[in-house]
Amino acid sequence: MTKYILWRLAGSVPLVLGIATIIFFLVNLAPGDPTLLLLSPGMNQEVVEQMRANFGLDQPVYIRYVKWLGAMLTGDFGYSFSHSRPVLEVIKGVLPNTLILSAFALVIAFVTGIVLGTIQAVRQYSLMDSTMSVVLLFFYSMPSFWLALMLILSLSLYARNVWDWPIWFPASGMTGVDHEFLSFAGRIQDRVMHLVLPTLSLSLVLTAGIARYMRASMLEVVRQDFVRTAHAKGLPERVVVFKHALRNALIPIITLVGLYIPVLFSGTVFIEMIFAWPGMGRTLFDAIFQRDYPVVMAGTFFFALMVVTANLVADVLYAVVDPRIRYE
Repeated sequence: MTKYILWRLAGSVPLVLGIATIIFFLVNLAPGDPTLLLLSPGMNQEVVEQMRANFGLDQPVYIRYVKWLGAMLTGDFGYSFSHSRPVLEVIKGVLPNTLILSAFALVIAFVTGIVLGTIQAVRQYSLMDSTMSVVLLFFYSMPSFWLALMLILSLSLYARNVWDWPIWFPASGMTGVDHEFLSFAGRIQDRVMHLVLPTLSLSLVLTAGIARYMRASMLEVVRQDFVRTAHAKGLPERVVVFKHALRNALIPIITLVGLYIPVLFSGTVFIEMIFAWPGMGRTLFDAIFQRDYPVVMAGTFFFALMVVTANLVADVLYAVVDPRIRYE
């Protein structure tokens, strides 16, 4: 296993470098000049040229690429045009917020999806199975940004101002305006309440897809000989389902970890904009409009790096779930 992980890590290095190269040239060959956002009417041309030289934009693109790649390998991602500070500081300030949101959404999606898919398989063709299929298909068909708007209307705006519910969820930001004045338990509650709507917006769509995959996988497993043998031995239904069938049904579901991570990260860009969540997606979106090339390249690179890491984790989980799989 250790040898396989090291081999995969070594194989990921040229992949990550290739992704970084594509990102650099796509961003730098796009039309537009970042210095245009910093110019004032009537500014002297010499000042403009000096500004371009300070940002390194007066050099050919291949020279900028070599310098950027060399600096990136040492952990230096350049200087942000719009934030006026090192890019790494900008990333450090917003990346943990995106990871928190993505981690909660991923865990909720997989746990809920696996449970619902298992229930559907065990109760195949029942009223519960049919009802859950319709509901899951509804959420699976919904774009995450549209679902986010509907959640804001129902669980925040209407719940507070129209229906007068005792519990409603904030629709923007990561904390409330009085967060610093709350007790420790109050600050935790405030964070959780702000996390509910964006997490649901991301996880509900993923949950529906995972549940459908889990149902199909479980139905395939329960028809196999070892499950019939377990039933013939007189084992309780709960033991047969959760100890024998579930573990084998999870093997195809692990593939979804690597497939859904890119979907999750792309979804955070829209969700963070809708909920004013101070994360990487929102920062990347703002940087694109501000033509802040260093932030765009660094943010996209970190997203790509996390996707590569997720695929590696998915491969390792195969061996954890299925003892028949050995990477030697």
